Amino acid sequence: MKLIMTCKIPDELMNPIKEKYEVVTVESDHALMSRKRLLGEIVDADGLFTNVADHIDEELFEQAKKLKVISTMAVGYDNIDLQEAKKRGILIGHTPGVLTEATADLTFALLMATGRRVKEGADAIQNNEWKGWLPFYLTGQEIYGKTIGIIGMGRIGVGVARRARGFSMNILYHNRSKNEEAEKDLGATYVELDQLLKKSDYVVLLAPSTKETYRMMSTAQFQLMKKSAVFINTSRGSNVDEDALYEALQSGEIWAAGLDVFENEPISANHKLLQLNNVTALPHIGSAAIETRMNMARLALENLVNGLEGRPLVHQVI
Repeated sequence: MKLIMTCKIPDELMNPIKEKYEVVTVESDHALMSRKRLLGEIVDADGLFTNVADHIDEELFEQAKKLKVISTMAVGYDNIDLQEAKKRGILIGHTPGVLTEATADLTFALLMATGRRVKEGADAIQNNEWKGWLPFYLTGQEIYGKTIGIIGMGRIGVGVARRARGFSMNILYHNRSKNEEAEKDLGATYVELDQLLKKSDYVVLLAPSTKETYRMMSTAQFQLMKKSAVFINTSRGSNVDEDALYEALQSGEIWAAGLDVFENEPISANHKLLQLNNVTALPHIGSAAIETRMNMARLALENLVNGLEGRPLVHQVI
């Protein structure tokens, strides 16, 4: 059977797969398979190992004559047309759970870096702009004891809440349903979204990407936030109206933003949000810890092989 892998993974994981299957992949660790090549190769492929950067849409499904299973090395799957997959009886696997702690680490690191203006400080030294100690030079927002508002109290939200508790933060959250375990174990308090936005010093967006969450953070939401508030997004870029965020940051409606995701990725250095000093931006590296990415790749491969060999996927979307 033929497998397509749109990104390269370490040989220790790839070699056992190559012994059993015909594998088509890319040569470079720093490149993804082009759309043109993917459309050509998918015609006679039985399995597809993909990631959040690939658009698995109707056009691709029309080309795929033999495809049985798609396994994405990600927890999110909004880049895959599930309706088309279901119509064709193609299984979809993903990798939840294994990236929880790494993404929570990165989220809290981004929160701290944004609140305390870490990038601006590093840039000041790099650009020879540091002229000595001044009483209010590069002053930021305190973190310890402040109020954090978490939008989306799933696995990663709970992980962020655990870290916030270590900083004695007051934890507010908003979710589709109450997380009683988080309330009991972490002292988190459920509030409506408007109240969360009004009361939080740090607003952390961890909602999934759905039709309901599309640009859920826009002008009205930013206007509810404190002028001293810091906004963090490590969920999906499509959950935020980037034009509204830019206006809120530029006008002083909110104090700063830390972003690991953007609506259209990758972005370039001329993206307008990057022109603002109060934005700390990262290139979608929420789960990019070595151990985590290895575990994600292993799980994605297990889903793929299980689907090809008629066994249940470990984590199946459809």
